[in-house]
Amino acid sequence: MRNWKVAGFCVSLILLGNGQFVKAQQSSPEEAPKLEHFDPNMVDKSLDPCQDFYQFVCSKWNVAHPIPADQVSWGTGSGLRYWNENILREVMEKASSQTTGRTDLDQKLGDYWGACMNESAVEEAGIRELKPELERINAMKAKSELAGQVAHIHMSIPGAWDGEDNQTDAALMGFGPQQDFDDASRVVAGIDQGGLGMPNRDFYLKDDPTSKQIREKYEAHITKMLTLVGESAAQSATDAKTVLAIESAMAKAQMDNISRRDPKNVNNKMSFEQVQALTPSYDWKQYVAEIGAPPSQPHYLVTSPSFFKELEQVIQQHSVDDWKVYLRWQLVHGSAPYLNKALADENWDFYSHTLLGSKAQLPRWRRCVRAADRDLGMGLGEAYVKVAFPPSSKERTVALVHDIEHALDQDIMGLNWMQPATKEQAEVKLHGIEDIIGYPNHWRDYSSVKITRESYLNNVHEAARFEFHRQLNKINKPVDRSEWQMTPSTINAYYQPQLNSINFPAGILQPPYFDPSKEDAVNYGAVGVIIGHEITHGFDDQGRKFDAKGDLRNWLTPEDAKAYEQRDQCIIDEYTQEIPEAGVKQNGQLTAGEDTADNGGAHLALMALSNEKQREGKSLDAKDPDGWTPRQKFFLSYANEWCTQYRPELMRTIVLTNPHSIPKYRVNNVVSNMPEFEQAFSCKAGAPMVRKNQCRVW
Repeated sequence: MRNWKVAGFCVSLILLGNGQFVKAQQSSPEEAPKLEHFDPNMVDKSLDPCQDFYQFVCSKWNVAHPIPADQVSWGTGSGLRYWNENILREVMEKASSQTTGRTDLDQKLGDYWGACMNESAVEEAGIRELKPELERINAMKAKSELAGQVAHIHMSIPGAWDGEDNQTDAALMGFGPQQDFDDASRVVAGIDQGGLGMPNRDFYLKDDPTSKQIREKYEAHITKMLTLVGESAAQSATDAKTVLAIESAMAKAQMDNISRRDPKNVNNKMSFEQVQALTPSYDWKQYVAEIGAPPSQPHYLVTSPSFFKELEQVIQQHSVDDWKVYLRWQLVHGSAPYLNKALADENWDFYSHTLLGSKAQLPRWRRCVRAADRDLGMGLGEAYVKVAFPPSSKERTVALVHDIEHALDQDIMGLNWMQPATKEQAEVKLHGIEDIIGYPNHWRDYSSVKITRESYLNNVHEAARFEFHRQLNKINKPVDRSEWQMTPSTINAYYQPQLNSINFPAGILQPPYFDPSKEDAVNYGAVGVIIGHEITHGFDDQGRKFDAKGDLRNWLTPEDAKAYEQRDQCIIDEYTQEIPEAGVKQNGQLTAGEDTADNGGAHLALMALSNEKQREGKSLDAKDPDGWTPRQKFFLSYANEWCTQYRPELMRTIVLTNPHSIPKYRVNNVVSNMPEFEQAFSCKAGAPMVRKNQCRVW
């Protein structure tokens, strides 16, 4: 099951933090950082914008804002995440302290918070609540029981239904709802590759020294984790090798993340009998029955049949005892952040310190906020928008969206590489985009989720069970076009190709991305580019393969498809580049969709700003009192939102796994493709920010 949400702008990459286990019953009174507001005077005027625009805009800011020890990155939007999380904390603290008059949602939010923040109770419980689950696995007698065991883990550990760019981060595989690629109005059951404990297959298969070192540290991490749940040191070391062998075999069998970007490669319809034939040793009937999925399916969407065919060999090659080891590891790994200090710290040490470069851990309250946002986020979101997103912000955002959609309308009609028949289809798709701004029209009902103040781990498992079954209940039903895939406080945005919708949570519609106090040039350069980015996703190398209804259908003529691919190849070649800071090379095929959206988003937002200035009878190139022209401030604002520093470990992980380019290149590569930037800063031919062969798709 592949989630065809395109998390287009992915500002969350610059907002990463790390969990912590600290001794405090209540969250400490910390001063929340102020929201960043765009200031053109932060630029370094001693530098030439035509040489390195990112450094021109960001060098002074980056020097003044070093990465805090408990963060793996820090950028202009990082303070916003703190600000958003502080609002959510206040909501939960209030709900937790109330003794009378609480609503059902208040009870759940308050008790979830109370259980998470009660560290002494979490410490005292140790692994007590995990022992029945470990005993269930240890009682497994034959590999024929594997499917039932996997089903039980999927219903307890968050995320089994959620397939992302690389694979589902769940035991063995993922299972959940998927819109039918050929009829987007229908929801069918999807089955996805999974089973790994590291970010993607490259971490298991690459032979460079860093990759080998990470695998050694991963094996040591598994060893320590299994020791912490009661195994002897010798047995844990043996079991860690078993886990690594099983996961390495599954990694080798997985479809690579570039191939997964093409929806045609993952659109594999299979009957139940065909699915079972792929892995005869895995009892699919038992799995479906255990999780409570609809037993009758017209077909299943299997993202990678070859993975499941190879999985059969992996199942056969390993003993029942080996699989018990793997299942124990998956259970411990998925539960560790919610357990006692020793396990939570060791989990942080590998996943945040080794893989991402973190130097310290976040305060406990922020860790609890993030878990609650994942598990009860729509309930929290209802309170968040009342505080942080007034109707005036929504009205102005809607107007910006309409302006930028109009710019794409103009852009399509002016394209010299697209024939009229294809332009007509593009217009149909553009006019069919649904704009979803701020928050959903209907709030999620959490009344069936059992949350108590007694057990943090049980609360997480209960919320995971609720969400897994909520997802399964979509199967065989018409698609709900109104459903949100991000919580309202999320600082991100996305385009959903099978719904043909763009979604902008209230969380990102705050400074520095959207600032009601700033002029149009600043907002078009920041949130305007984000809006244009998401709209462009509907027409990037993935989005263009879906029509206005969300069906997988090629609506470009063969000639136009070829012309598109030539322009797309220009983007791929430009972004296939060494990333010296990460010590690895970026693959432009992996980032092509996001890079196209970055370039298209900037072009469309500037067109929309130009239209606005024309309506006002003003020039883009007339200096404002602050000494900058609107055209210049547009580009300054765009670069400003990407002023970010990464730890080298995080940067390496992102380049290997993530379809977004590093911020420096999201700025410099984009502006070097735009003649308007050359004009804004009077750049000369041959300057680094004036690309000789400029790339443009939209």
